[in-house]
Amino acid sequence: MDTPQSADFPTLRVATRTWLRIGLLSFGGPAAQIALMHREVVEQNRWISDARFLHALNFCMLLPGPEAQQLATYLGWLMHGVRGGLVAGLLFVLPGAAVMLALSVLYVTLGTVPLVAALFFGLKCAVLVVVVEALLRVAKRALHGALPWALAVAAFVALFALNLPFPVVVLSAAAIGYALPKAFTGGGHGDARDGPPALLDAMILREPDRIPRMARRARTAGLVALALWVWPVAMLMQTPPWGDIAWFFSKMAVVTFGGAYAVLAYVAQEAVEGYGWLTATDMLAGLGLAETTPGPLILVLQFVGFLAGVTANGLWSGVLASLLVLWVTFAPCFAWIFLGAPFVERLHAEPRLKAALAGVTAAVVGVIASLALWFALRVIFARVETTSLGPLRLDLPDLSSLQVDALALSLLAAVCLFGLKLGLLRTLGITAAAGFLMRALLG
Repeated sequence: MDTPQSADFPTLRVATRTWLRIGLLSFGGPAAQIALMHREVVEQNRWISDARFLHALNFCMLLPGPEAQQLATYLGWLMHGVRGGLVAGLLFVLPGAAVMLALSVLYVTLGTVPLVAALFFGLKCAVLVVVVEALLRVAKRALHGALPWALAVAAFVALFALNLPFPVVVLSAAAIGYALPKAFTGGGHGDARDGPPALLDAMILREPDRIPRMARRARTAGLVALALWVWPVAMLMQTPPWGDIAWFFSKMAVVTFGGAYAVLAYVAQEAVEGYGWLTATDMLAGLGLAETTPGPLILVLQFVGFLAGVTANGLWSGVLASLLVLWVTFAPCFAWIFLGAPFVERLHAEPRLKAALAGVTAAVVGVIASLALWFALRVIFARVETTSLGPLRLDLPDLSSLQVDALALSLLAAVCLFGLKLGLLRTLGITAAAGFLMRALLG
């Protein structure tokens, strides 16, 4: 066992049930997934404090790959060591990967999956409201003072209107925080809630050597993850088409700063025009499937890999290629966390470095706002066009393409979550059922 624990601290078995629930409900992209994790481990169970949650999130936002999956791995490691990190990270991915593989097979064999689309239509509308709730919650805890607010607004404008690269935005915020630490004193990571400390913080107070003890095993696990990632890629390099698949998606694993959308254009260009694995229509269908399944949106790469295998050698080759893509996409994610998290945990005592991560937290509010608006436009309107106005690149909806059913379902979700306070599961269930009836029965 990685770490001892007190009687009131959740066992790994108890935590596993929570991580599985998160994995099954993690629809809607990183903003909604981060909100769901915060609700489970901070708000409801009080396992981890706001400060530690946002501290971990700051680090994950700086990494390539799906930040929500890496955040789950980080939090799992904090609670139960390497085994906890593996459980949390794997359960975040596996439910969505299983659904994506099944939908990929259906797509190739049947062409369309209208009933699945009908079922998840309402779910997407509910997820939009969950993202808005996340934005309000994180902003309340992370923005204290003029400079954090200014950074949040600047990050939103930079991403949504100026189309600046995601790494530039978060690294600039980190640099500002490092240079002006006093501007982030007393709230940069979010204030702890009134009441007793979170269970993890209480345990660390009782066992001050807990994190250093866990760090040694984490570094070993990180090196093993790196080896397990690189080894199959090297072995397959001279074996077409597996070498091309392993190499291409390994590259994607180290350049996906800012999530799946940041690299979709490059993936589409290379996979469609360079390798000829799929068509542009297939690529759009894959993105749609990824948006309606649990797990990180980067699972769209699994769909691309599946079609690459099918194009080469048929259906079973597609299944194997899908599994290979999952391996080379997520093995490095575990490596980054296990190698980096122990170092990042030491930054709690470094004022300037802590302020740098607090600057990232402020920028994250702008990132979530940008994602929320991007998602809202595409849920509520059927057509959205990008318009250039000097240096600005704005996504503007075609007002005539308003989807009244999507707007109605979003309002229903808002009433359930904010007005009636039915909770996440009931809100998702009610809105998904309503969406299914509207699309499947009314057309």
